[in-house]
Amino acid sequence: MLTVIKIGGNVVDNPTLRQQFLKDFAELSLPKILVHGGGKIATQVAVKLDVETVMVEGRRVTDAAMLDVVTMVYGGLVNKQLVAQLQALDCNALGLTGADGGIIRSKKRTGWSVDYGFVGDIESVNDEQIKRFLEVGLVPVFAPLTFDASLASMLNTNADTQAQAISVALAKHFEVNLVYCFEKKGVLTNPEDDSSVIPELLPETYAEHKASGAIYAGMVPKLDNAFKALADGVKQVTICHAADLRKAVAEGTAGTRIRLQ
Repeated sequence: MLTVIKIGGNVVDNPTLRQQFLKDFAELSLPKILVHGGGKIATQVAVKLDVETVMVEGRRVTDAAMLDVVTMVYGGLVNKQLVAQLQALDCNALGLTGADGGIIRSKKRTGWSVDYGFVGDIESVNDEQIKRFLEVGLVPVFAPLTFDASLASMLNTNADTQAQAISVALAKHFEVNLVYCFEKKGVLTNPEDDSSVIPELLPETYAEHKASGAIYAGMVPKLDNAFKALADGVKQVTICHAADLRKAVAEGTAGTRIRLQ
């Protein structure tokens, strides 16, 4: 079983939560992959560099100046900090963006009502190259950046979508367990009540909770990615709190299990 973990930016931003998560991740059995979000560090660095941050419906507009910022922060500072911390935990991590080895190619997003700039929609994942890394005991750690060959440019890419695309690509070689970790205990019926975790979520109950307004905003694209992963061959998808990683992976007793039926 290959375990693909996506860790949200809010956990990356919290040194205590991040360190505990990385310790739990390091103790998971091989093979495994980590995909990380960007967190708020890019916004903080942008302020120092006098680069304006523009958000539309929770999505970052990535103009040329902001692309420089996210490339430096996501592909450099955040990615290499995570790799260094994992190496200190005897986890042989390899930091990557989609451009490295041409592993994840994408196209600049077009056709939306908002021009999000240098944002990538994934077209292909080089599963054979990732498989070779895994076979020699390396643990790939992916920054949320992909690559458009036609532009010879990095592209800012949604980490949830990236984790889903990597999982689907590797599903031809492994049974894949995809886990989305963030700062909530799972999918909640009441976002203000951490005890309101939905243990299992099916497409029909997902539709009901969306219609009632219980599931909304950023949880919707996360769940869309989860259901798409299952439909495209991923064995198992779980959404859980970063602190519950071991329970979710080893015991299946934490978080929300996403199911097609």
